[in-house]
Amino acid sequence: MSIQHWPEGERPREKLLSRGAGALSDAELIAVLLGSGVRGKDAVALGRELLAAHGGLAALLASDAPPQATGLGPAKRARLGAALELARRTLAEPLQRGPGLGGPADSAAFLKAQLQHRPYEVFTCLYLDNRHRVLAFEELFRGTIDSASVHPREVVRACLAHNAAAVIFAHNHPSGVAEPSAADRDITQTLRRALELVGVRVLDHLVVGAAAPVSMAERGLI
Repeated sequence: MSIQHWPEGERPREKLLSRGAGALSDAELIAVLLGSGVRGKDAVALGRELLAAHGGLAALLASDAPPQATGLGPAKRARLGAALELARRTLAEPLQRGPGLGGPADSAAFLKAQLQHRPYEVFTCLYLDNRHRVLAFEELFRGTIDSASVHPREVVRACLAHNAAAVIFAHNHPSGVAEPSAADRDITQTLRRALELVGVRVLDHLVVGAAAPVSMAERGLI
């Protein structure tokens, strides 16, 4: 049965208009964005398939690949991709427009949303001005399920290109365990020494796992 034949109070669009977006499930919200289903599958079923394929809403949000599901055409992929990017930018907006970063907690939520569900390790950077306002966020290196090679020369070049006065590094552990490894500590010190030569301060290096990100600055490792 197509959604148009459902009782009016159960249709996602009508439910949103009468009860608010908070009354809808994740799949129903996706269904509203899609507008319609595909042959043999209504929009809510398509939403459930998208969530299952990506491992949940947070993983779908964190993914940098176009949303995929059986029968999902380019128009629907574009609509969903635009909505997901708006959500990512909403997470970043407080960092970019705020007065500056006061501590690790100010950036941890944004970085966790960006990195937690990546199936491979990525090394990223928040570039800051001298008042700790965010200039840019960038993925610098992408690796495998358990490592990513970080090249100090490229990090220094990127910081200079953004005219950064300070920087916060972050990388994820796909295993879910956010404990900094010996290699994490070593590369952080190497980067700190290299960036000192060009006047860029390393404020923190966050390790993102399944729980709260671990701040190496709070651990006294920087």
